[in-house]
Amino acid sequence: MKEILVKYLPANAVEPVSELIKMNSVHLKIVNERVTRHGDYRRMPDGSQQITINANLNKYRFLITTIHEIAHLIAFEKYGRLIKPHGSEWKHCFRSLMLPFIRPEIFPGNLLPVIANHFRNPKASSDTDANLSVALKSYDPENDKNYIFEIPAGSVFKIHNGKKFKKGPKKIKRYECLELDTGRIYLFQPNAEVHLLKV
Repeated sequence: MKEILVKYLPANAVEPVSELIKMNSVHLKIVNERVTRHGDYRRMPDGSQQITINANLNKYRFLITTIHEIAHLIAFEKYGRLIKPHGSEWKHCFRSLMLPFIRPEIFPGNLLPVIANHFRNPKASSDTDANLSVALKSYDPENDKNYIFEIPAGSVFKIHNGKKFKKGPKKIKRYECLELDTGRIYLFQPNAEVHLLKV
């Protein structure tokens, strides 16, 4: 397991993550990119525990996602299956598991304060925390995507499924965008990644 994890995690996180996986009898599967999620946890029909993580994540996002999914397993084991998937029990488990990793031997100095702030009250996805999402993206390989907040109002863009939108005004935290084919309005998080078509 460690030989595989070395490719995906910060060096000083390999041993403790490997121990967590072993201790909780988790089968870790590294899979091709899924647009809608970075990872997931499931209890298999035979009772075994499986976590899948996208292979394309940078090592810091891979670490956070792995701990996020192990926290689901531990929260369900400890508090029962009727808890909310991202409720207070999961947040408590996620925070506790993540705390030993929030140190300069694992995360770069510029990420540490953003991560520490996120874990005061972790969200269901690191993507819904715009500050953390933007900070983590700086460690991704270069790509041709932009964040919604970076593009000018009135810009036309497309998303992963090919649908085209025109960027509208910001309403509280999210942007109202007009889908060009249907005329319907959709709300986008500021850190949603899109392909800019024209300004």
